Formats: sequence, structure tokens, C-alpha cells
Amino acid sequence: MKVLLPIDKNEIVRRYKPVSFDTHKGIQGHAMIIAGSYGKIGAAVLATKSCIKSGCGLVTAFIPRCGYHILQLSNPEVMVVTDDVEKRVSNIAVGFHPDAIGLGPGLGMSPQTQKAVIHFLRKHYYPMVIDADGLNILAKNTEGLYYLKPKTILTPHLKELKRLIGEWLTEEEKWEKAIAFSLKYNLIIVMKGAPTYIIDGTDVYQNSTGNAALATAGSGDVLTGIITSLLAQSYTPLNAAIIGVYLHGLTADIALPDMGTQSFIASDIIAYLGKAFLSLEKA
Repeated sequence: MKVLLPIDKNEIVRRYKPVSFDTHKGIQGHAMIIAGSYGKIGAAVLATKSCIKSGCGLVTAFIPRCGYHILQLSNPEVMVVTDDVEKRVSNIAVGFHPDAIGLGPGLGMSPQTQKAVIHFLRKHYYPMVIDADGLNILAKNTEGLYYLKPKTILTPHLKELKRLIGEWLTEEEKWEKAIAFSLKYNLIIVMKGAPTYIIDGTDVYQNSTGNAALATAGSGDVLTGIITSLLAQSYTPLNAAIIGVYLHGLTADIALPDMGTQSFIASDIIAYLGKAFLSLEKA
């Protein structure tokens, strides 16, 4: 493995682009989040809310029909398109040209959904963040990896990473396999953990923010929304991943004196995003 490249505040400020005073929603990016299944619509709620809370001008959710009222009531700022099927995604229809797509949170693993995802990847070529069941679908349908746009961002935790690259016996073998996978498919891997690493071929970046409070349900869904938002705002995939991971961790660091670790939940990441962004503006 190459020398780790640290992600600290100075590095983030160098990559961060303050929002122009004369901007408007039409040029702040339009993201689509493809997520949710019966019992897991919360994943779509978290991903879309964090996406629009991270500066994206427009966010559209594509979800199963059962989640329509839930998402419209919880995130009134987000537009919603539903599948024809009630409880799962069965046929992904875009209907516009998104600047970036976040795919996977809470999708489930039904054969119908797997087929829909692979068909979508084969037909569409967008900047993309893939997480959760999106990763598990790729692990079971590896031909989908060849359909991805270069520098697509994958955000696995360690179990999801194992499904993608195979088991490893040592830390050294894990890094060798992860780097080889990134190189083979020309993908960026956000290896979630403590700390989180971003792998871009042979370049490996180590994040410096975050604490145990982030070990909570939905934390990864929020990260997907943040990175997708930055990608839609014309950040390069690498910068979107690096800044997104840093901000995600920073929310927990800012909240720690107020909330501790036990009471911090995924919705709190979103609540503290404003303060995290402000810290970059003041740098």
C-alpha cells in the first residue's frame, strides 16, 4: 500500500468551493436518489434529506410506491417519482438528466430489484454513488461493474467490501485486494470504518474526522446523500468523496460535547451539517 495521504482541514479547504452569492437552484445541481423498499423507506428519507441539506439545488427520489406519502411528508423539499410496484423497485425510470445519482440505500435484494438495477446500469451512464444494497447487487451480478462510469464511488463497510473483493486473511491482503479492485474497474472506494479511507487506484486517503457516535443505523445512507450532492454540484468524484467523508465525520465531532455518543443518530448528522459547512467558510 502507498503512503496514506491525510485528509485534514487544510486539505479540505483547498478542495472546497464556496457557493457563489448569485447562484440559483438551477445551477446548484439536480441529484436523484434511488432507494428504499417496504420497511426501509427511512433510508430514502435520510439519503435525500442529507443530499439537499448539502447544497444540492434540486433532489428527486425514485422509490417504491409504498414510500410516497412518507417521503413527501418528511422531506417536502424533495421531489418524488415512484415505481409502479408497491413494495420494491422494479423498473427504474429517470425522466430527466440528473447531474449525479445515489443508488442503493434500503433497496433490498429481491430478484426483481436486482434485475432492475443491472438493467439501469447497462442503459445509463451518470456520475454515481453506490451504497448498501446497490453494492450487494453488484457483488451478486458482477457484470454490472463493467457498466459503471469511470470513477464511480462505492461506499462499502467491511462486510460489503468482502462481498465485492472476496475474503482476506491479513490487513495487507485487504489493501492489496481493495487497490487491485479500484484499479481493475477504475472506481473510487470509500472504505467506511474508524477511520474511513478513500481509495483511488494506488492513492489512499485517510480521513481525520469522526468518532464512535457515527456507529448508528442510517449513518451510511446520510453519507451517500452528502457525496451525491457534492457530485451533482460539479465536484470531481475524488473531491466529492473526500469532502463528503470529512463533513460527515465533522458533524459528529461538533455534536460530541452536546450529545455524547449514545444519543447521536443519523438524523443528527443532517442537523449538524450546517455547522460543519460553516466551519469551512470561516477557515
